[in-house]
Amino acid sequence: MSARYPDAGAAALPFARLLKRRIASEVVSIFNDRATGQTPVVRRPDGLFGPGSVVWRVHGDVTAMMVGGISGLLLQMLHPAVLAGVWDHSNFRQDMLGRLRRTARFIALTSYGARDEADGAIARVRAIHAHVSGTLPDGTPYRADDPRLLAWVHVTEAVSCLAGWRRYAEPRMSGADRDRYFAEMAQIGGALGADPVPRSQLEAQRLIEAMRPELIADGRTREVAALVLGTRAHKPSAEPLHKLTMQAAIDLLPDWARRMHGLAGPGPLTPLVRAGTTGVARTLRWAFA
Repeated sequence: MSARYPDAGAAALPFARLLKRRIASEVVSIFNDRATGQTPVVRRPDGLFGPGSVVWRVHGDVTAMMVGGISGLLLQMLHPAVLAGVWDHSNFRQDMLGRLRRTARFIALTSYGARDEADGAIARVRAIHAHVSGTLPDGTPYRADDPRLLAWVHVTEAVSCLAGWRRYAEPRMSGADRDRYFAEMAQIGGALGADPVPRSQLEAQRLIEAMRPELIADGRTREVAALVLGTRAHKPSAEPLHKLTMQAAIDLLPDWARRMHGLAGPGPLTPLVRAGTTGVARTLRWAFA
């Protein structure tokens, strides 16, 4: 009688499926608070955008959004009034993960949710902003619903998410598609009350340059940046990935913003950070395919 050996290919298939499920489950747990019953946002074609939109393409990549999201936060906090609104009216210092989850969920709902879900998310944010106001340390008053401040938050988020996508997913993205991304995102910025709202890459760059003279990096900026970059992963096993994401976010910043934060520029480890993040991006796309 001949010996029968297990089919290695057949055995590998269930293992691959289990591995994909495990990876996807871990990522979902980062963005959704399972303790409160929160579940992932379901993609709906009847929302603000749809399957053919650039927003769906860009915001569907987990790695690009994680790296771009953190980089965007580091840019946003350089405006003293934006930072003050969070500093004076938020519990982010005690619940940084919750803050990041709420931001990620807003992006998911406005990108992929049904129209009523997207409109509801925008209305909730506008209602919060309407009650946030205060005075900067130098005596300057601020309001969270100031159209110019909202424009800064909007443009830094859009620019950073697109930069993450181009670096780790589509480096040859056409200029036309980049402009389409800003034109589509303008729907969200405008609905939130931002003004001006860039509708092209050139307009976004011009808005950032126009607002740079208003940016500062002081003790509060450094404290909040340290809190963001020093957050721990939701579980110890995810800590290496978490640290890599933070390094990739710093690397994604414009040189001038990195200098303002006092963060190191590109160095000998930069190629390793980019290669490692690229590997993570490919793995997550495989897991969610």
